[in-house]
Amino acid sequence: MLGAIVVDKPEGWTSHDVVNRMRRLAGTRSVGHLGTLDPLATGVLPLLLGDATRLARFYGAAEKVYEAVVRFGFATSSYDREGEPLGPVSPVNFDAAALESALAAFRGKLQQMPPPVSAKKIRGVAAYKMPRAEAQAALQPVPVEVFELALLWLADSRAGLRVHCSAGTYVRSIAHDLGVALGCGAHVEQLRRTRSGAFVIEQARTLEQLQLLREEDRFEEALLRPADLLPEIPSAYVDLDTAGQIRNGRDFRVSPFRQDAGSRFVKALGAQDELLAIGEAVLPNLYHPVVVFPGLR
Repeated sequence: MLGAIVVDKPEGWTSHDVVNRMRRLAGTRSVGHLGTLDPLATGVLPLLLGDATRLARFYGAAEKVYEAVVRFGFATSSYDREGEPLGPVSPVNFDAAALESALAAFRGKLQQMPPPVSAKKIRGVAAYKMPRAEAQAALQPVPVEVFELALLWLADSRAGLRVHCSAGTYVRSIAHDLGVALGCGAHVEQLRRTRSGAFVIEQARTLEQLQLLREEDRFEEALLRPADLLPEIPSAYVDLDTAGQIRNGRDFRVSPFRQDAGSRFVKALGAQDELLAIGEAVLPNLYHPVVVFPGLR
């Protein structure tokens, strides 16, 4: 098993729960996820299998897209519906125009305070593992960017939002801070990730679908080939002699006439479109293999 699988994570599961299930389905311990989802959240959870886990280093800054249902009227300790209410229910008396006006403050580059109940590390410890007051005192704002924050609908005390944001952005914090701005409190009631980097919800399969593929001996149909991953990194075909250089950890040349010449990384592909390695530029058109795949060992 070598490649990626996009799972449509069910509500109530942790990302680690999904990894454990995938290890059993795929028959390998070598499984890793590309960014956690809260148990409350559903949607796109990309997993890397086998030696493809070595590509995780290239996914750290992947942008995300979410669809959220925000409930107004009270805030919670975790900034979502699983937390304890922080006060009585307040009346919600704003209209769509007022909400649109409030959303403007949460677009663009921001300094965002992470939720006190989160996976954010504080001195090496996840915030959710610490007493809430201690985590809240120790957390610091972090720079994030919200590229799109769209109001999809508003009905009574709930609103649907679409959020396109940088890695590390907490939709829960947007909801909480929006409630503060509107003076009524708010929290995330539902959250669904529809995109993570190049992985989209249309590629995602439920765990039930993956179980069925396993039972029908068709599990590899769900795999995305390594060569198709990281589409933002340009590809270059290499001949057998160059493949031998890569096998021995030596720098390799690619054509200087490529349209994307000068890129920092390149995917070296063999004659059968298999991913042989990822190289990092050391000189113009000269790359050093930083990840080498099994066929070349």
